[in-house]
Amino acid sequence: MSEPMRIVILGLSITSSWGNGHATTYRALVRQLTARGHDVVFLERDVPWYADNRDLPRPPYCRTELYGDRRELERRFAGDVREADLVIVGSFVPEGIAVGEWVVRTALGVIAFYDIDTPVTLARLALGQNEYLSAELIPRFHLYLSFTGGPTLERLERDYGSPAARALYCSVDPQIYRPVSLPTRWDLGYMGTYSADRQPALERLLLEPAEHAATLRFLVAGPQYPSGVRWPDNVTRLAHVEPSNHPSLYGAQRFTLNLTRAEMVAAGYSPSVRLFEAAACGTPIVSDYWEGLETFLLPGHEILVARSGKDVRDILRDMPERERLALGERARDRVLAEHTSEHRVGQLEDYVAELLTTEPSA
Repeated sequence: MSEPMRIVILGLSITSSWGNGHATTYRALVRQLTARGHDVVFLERDVPWYADNRDLPRPPYCRTELYGDRRELERRFAGDVREADLVIVGSFVPEGIAVGEWVVRTALGVIAFYDIDTPVTLARLALGQNEYLSAELIPRFHLYLSFTGGPTLERLERDYGSPAARALYCSVDPQIYRPVSLPTRWDLGYMGTYSADRQPALERLLLEPAEHAATLRFLVAGPQYPSGVRWPDNVTRLAHVEPSNHPSLYGAQRFTLNLTRAEMVAAGYSPSVRLFEAAACGTPIVSDYWEGLETFLLPGHEILVARSGKDVRDILRDMPERERLALGERARDRVLAEHTSEHRVGQLEDYVAELLTTEPSA
C-alpha cells in the first residue's frame, strides 16, 4: 500500500457504459483506488450520447464532475489538476490533445496517459489522424499506461519518446463479477459493441455455427449493429446489457465468445475486459487467437481457441460437461490470482513510486 494520493482522472466516461468499454474499466479501477485510501476526482465531458444512457450517474466511490466544454474544464478544475499527486488523461477524451496540453502545463504532480485503445491510437498516429493524442505530447507524459503490453511498450519508448511505457491491462471487479447459477439459455453468447473489423470474426465463429446448428441457441448483445446484418432464427439479439446484469448474462451461457479487434490482434498482448469478466464469472471462454494470449489464459487449459465455425460447433457438441465446468473454474482461478482491479491498482502505485524516485519534469 502506497501513501494516499490525490488523483484526478480525465476519462471518456465513468457514468455510462453504453457503447464503450471504458466505463467498466474506470469503475473497477476507481473503486479499488478509493478502497486503498486514495482520493479520486473523475472529470467527464457531458455529451448527449452518454447523457441519454447513464447507468451510473453518480458513482459512489469517487467525486465525479461533468463539464460542458474545455473552457469550463479549465475554469472549474485547474486547482484540482494543479494540486493532484497524479493526473491521468484517458484515450478518446473529447479534444484530448488540447486537454493533454493543458494538463501538462498545469499539473505539478505525476502526469500519465491511460490508453485503453493503444493499437488504435498508434494506427491513428501513423496516419496523422488522432484527435485525442499527438506524438508531441507523448514524451511530456511522465507515464504511458497501456492496455497493450509486449513489444508495443518498447515501441512507445523507442519511437515516440515515452519516458516510461508500462502495461496497465484491463481488470475485473470480483465484487461484481462472480458465478451466477442459472438455467442455460444459450449455448454460445457474445457481448460487444459492433465493430466493422470484428464483424467477420463474429460471422465466422458465431453466425455461421448458428446457421449450421439449428438446435443450438446463440446470443449477440451490444449496440450499433447495422440493420443489414442477417441474424439466424436461433440467435437472440440484445441491444445493451447494463454491467450489473453481466454476471447473470454470463451465467446463462454454456460458453461465451471472445473476439478481438484487428488492431489488437496485430499488436498482440491486448486482452479485452470481457475476457476477464467472463472468466471471473466462471463461464468457459472460446476465443480467437492473438500473440500473447497464453500469458493471460492458457489455451486448452483455461480457454479454448477457435479458428473456424467447425471448431466452434465441435466444442459446443463434443465437450463433456465436467470438462467444460473445470475449464471455467481454472480460468476463474487464474483471473482472480492475477487480473483483478486490486492487482491493477497495486501496479499503478508501483509505477508512480518508481517515478517519484526522481523528480518529475515536464
